[in-house]
Amino acid sequence: MRSVLERLLLAQPIRLDRLRRLFYFMQKRKALQWLRKSRLVGKSRLLKFAVQLPLVKFPYVAAAEGENTVSNFWQPVYPAQGEARGEVALFLGCVARLTDVATLNAGIYVLNRLGYTVHVPSDQVCCGAIHQHSGDLEQANDLARRNQSAFAKFKTVIGSASGCGVQLLESGVAGEQAHIMDISRFLMTAGGWESVDIAALPQKILVHEPCSLRNVLRDQAYPYRLIARIPGVEAVPLAGNDQCCGAAGTYFIDQPKIADMLLKDKLDAIRESAAQHLVTSNIGCAMHIANGLYEQGIDVEVLHPVTLLARQMGLKL
Repeated sequence: MRSVLERLLLAQPIRLDRLRRLFYFMQKRKALQWLRKSRLVGKSRLLKFAVQLPLVKFPYVAAAEGENTVSNFWQPVYPAQGEARGEVALFLGCVARLTDVATLNAGIYVLNRLGYTVHVPSDQVCCGAIHQHSGDLEQANDLARRNQSAFAKFKTVIGSASGCGVQLLESGVAGEQAHIMDISRFLMTAGGWESVDIAALPQKILVHEPCSLRNVLRDQAYPYRLIARIPGVEAVPLAGNDQCCGAAGTYFIDQPKIADMLLKDKLDAIRESAAQHLVTSNIGCAMHIANGLYEQGIDVEVLHPVTLLARQMGLKL
């Protein structure tokens, strides 16, 4: 089943966009709750994760006037608001198109508010990390070539998932002329902050540092600095940030027992912190940790730092 998903969906992520409304309908109709109790879900870790996902969201349409609306597909261009400061391209990924639209919406929203036009190439595909981890190097290389073509004309490519960012860098997607940057790092080097209002949030926010962000990109300081722009926030490292959470690409699927052992330390640290929110910069880590919290009945919201920031800047989707 996994190889079928990788070939039919992850290698052609536009199909995930087309499935979004069906998945949303199944969630609203409580059909997934029935699946949660079935033996099929009990045997499949992928299905188990799928049925525990929060209600899916839809790509938003930036409105010139009034409230923003949503669509089932991404706009090719999201124009800057106010003083124009530059143009960037956004990498969507594959799984995130279904499970983390909130982060992608938030990234576009914040970039636009700071004066950056955001391009979303329709021919971009999965970064190829999942295929490479599975040993399908031919497919991973093909995806890299397709992304090279999709992003060829852009000087800056922004990613919101650190694992994807690493794969894009290592596979040479950006070439010699472009930069691939994690969104937290880009935003902390961007201008335009004096023109935005950010509502206060007097809370302690736990910060999880994904291995890919900490050990490869070396960008672990930027999420702290980004959410510190929110008045009142106390950004606190999650205990044990120097150790893997167990997600590790597809490791949580391939080696579930070891992955759960690693996750236990994270859940214990989160429980002891008494925090209400945890931010992390990688979709795989977010899903793995959120699933563990769900299983343990721990009421802590897991979200991307840019999503928390966008919420305090007024994004309501």
